[in-house]
Amino acid sequence: MQIICAFYLFFVPLLPKLLPFRNIKFKITFMIGVFDSGYGGLTILNNIRQLLPQFDYIYLGDNARAPYGTRSFDVIYEYTLQAVNYLHQQGCNLIILACNTASAKALRTIQQNNINPNELRVLGVIRPTVEVVPQRTKNKHVGVLATPGTVTSQSYVIELLKQDPSLIITQQACPMWVPLIEAGEHIDSGANYFIEKYLNELLSKDPLIDTIILGCTHYPLIQSKIEAFLSRSNRHISIIAQGEIVANSLEDYLNRHPNIAQRALDQKIHPTLTHSANRSTRTSLANDPSPNSLFLTTESATKFSESASLFLSEPILANHIELHT
Repeated sequence: MQIICAFYLFFVPLLPKLLPFRNIKFKITFMIGVFDSGYGGLTILNNIRQLLPQFDYIYLGDNARAPYGTRSFDVIYEYTLQAVNYLHQQGCNLIILACNTASAKALRTIQQNNINPNELRVLGVIRPTVEVVPQRTKNKHVGVLATPGTVTSQSYVIELLKQDPSLIITQQACPMWVPLIEAGEHIDSGANYFIEKYLNELLSKDPLIDTIILGCTHYPLIQSKIEAFLSRSNRHISIIAQGEIVANSLEDYLNRHPNIAQRALDQKIHPTLTHSANRSTRTSLANDPSPNSLFLTTESATKFSESASLFLSEPILANHIELHT
């Protein structure tokens, strides 16, 4: 009996470590989290991984509750905070809100009220985007295409005017674009109606616009259709997409905060396996230049994996999670 009891006390606590990987998550001391309401943030992640392949990443898409753009401030804040807390619990010490609506409606409150900057940094995508606008526009007429939530927040207007008070800014809400992209219907010809509809509405408000900000991380997925329409209309307009801009801004941020970057590099070692969620890609060690990424979603893991694989042009194995208060 004593042998059995000793075996039970010793062996049972080890069971979670011996179960298949589908019940295991990995946790590295420093990781970068990328959060979006859906697939759009993959455009940000893709650019960041290309520029900074030495880091590890967790991508979290709250697809089950997308789109965020039509939701209230309180709901967006609550959902975003849930995601931030979850990513921090998984070991992320730096989190990018790769969602303009979350950046507009939740970022500042979370930074001020919910995190300890010595333990966690949370960054958005709006400020890096507006910083490049004064160099891109020639006549100071700037258009912003965004979700209703981002437009209502006036975040782009406020931040753009900080860069240059003389800018003439026109916003256009595009409530149908994110649902079309999330449903995978943006590649169909039927999506052209809504793409052209919102572009016509924007340009009718200000025909002099020479620069357009794609103020939602989903929108680069239809950028080719936007550019095709503008070309057919004989309009020479500069399109600002956020992926490369945010990646460059993050690299600059890490260069300006070398303690964060050095900590990440020094502690990029063999991962410590703990509980829940499984790994989607291979482990990269300190001398492996390829990024190591874990993909999480609140929707069907199969559906997300299939769609994300198309967006990133690489096989993706996502894991389903639940976000709670």
